[in-house]
Amino acid sequence: MHAAMGDRLVVPSHRVGQPDRSGVIIGVRGAEGSPPYRVVWDDGHEALFFPGSDVVVEHLPAVVHPT
Repeated sequence: MHAAMGDRLVVPSHRVGQPDRSGVIIGVRGAEGSPPYRVVWDDGHEALFFPGSDVVVEHLPAVVHPT
């Protein structure tokens, strides 16, 4: 898994009736975008996170600068 600061992580719920968990990456500790990630979850909690195989990374859209 590779991600960058500003990307969003979505962790699917494994319990019926519970929502997915999501947050924004505010720091990348691994080499070349690999985990662990420092994440601010939508509830405001910050944590160092090692994602499992079910986690989805929503990458920031590429910014195109006019020339």
